[in-house]
Amino acid sequence: MKKNFFDKKIILRLKKFITNRVSSPEDIEEIFQDTLISASECLELYSGRSSFFTWLCGIAKHEIADFYRKKKIKTILFSRLPWLENLAAEALGPEQVLLRKEAIKKARRALASLSEGYQQVLRLKYYQGLSVREIAKQLNETVKAIESRLSRARKTFAKAFITNDLERGLSSSG
Repeated sequence: MKKNFFDKKIILRLKKFITNRVSSPEDIEEIFQDTLISASECLELYSGRSSFFTWLCGIAKHEIADFYRKKKIKTILFSRLPWLENLAAEALGPEQVLLRKEAIKKARRALASLSEGYQQVLRLKYYQGLSVREIAKQLNETVKAIESRLSRARKTFAKAFITNDLERGLSSSG
């Protein structure tokens, strides 16, 4: 019988561990989800030399560092120097630009396949750049309700993104 490492107690401890190191509720949720995804993807690498919780905390520390490193680079490069995004696109060459355009089209198709409620929270979060608190205020809902809807919307979007790609691949080859 396979042991269930991800029990409720460990998950709650992990969330508290991340919460003690990250101030923004939106960032906490994103890092928490990324940590769980990373841990589940490399679960076979867990050797048991430390407790499972300690192993998860190590992954969480890396996810926190990665999150802020990416956020800082993106903020510095593209927010303060918007012309760098165009320069980067030109430097990547036409193949990379085409791949980026295709990825954007794919993301738009996946977004369009979602329910209106999921589309709305994802647009407010990622297109308009609103915080979860701002979205909750705008939609007259609780922060927890928006966090939950965003979490479900992200998962549904990811599934649609992958499914749409698979369906297109099957229809073009058949």
